[in-house]
Amino acid sequence: MCLAVPGRVLDIEERDGTRMASVDFGGVVKEVCLEYLPDLRVGEYAIVHVGFALQRLDEESARQTLELFAELGMLQEEFGDAWEMAAAEAGMDRRALPSEGAPAAQAAVAEMAVTEMAVAQAAVEEVRDR
Repeated sequence: MCLAVPGRVLDIEERDGTRMASVDFGGVVKEVCLEYLPDLRVGEYAIVHVGFALQRLDEESARQTLELFAELGMLQEEFGDAWEMAAAEAGMDRRALPSEGAPAAQAAVAEMAVTEMAVAQAAVEEVRDR
């Protein structure tokens, strides 16, 4: 799932003619494009979706939303370690994997992808049969 997440602008700079910011999403800092909000300033909050700040947000609303997302595990889903999540979904303990990109983790991700593709294909065939 791809969320629109509130974040606090930590710093702003221009890169190759584009306003970019470091934005804190409850402890996770990501680079965000500010072209849709050219007057956004350091310390302000914005709703961010797929790397673009889309709308200014007050601090209290941002805090409440981040707390709710954290309670629901949605921040981990959005910003968490992809290898850790793949291992967990495959029933593996991430700590047992030697390192990111390790063959075991890659196998878990590949197995999940094959399973999801099979489920999707079965759904398509079911719709065709109707």
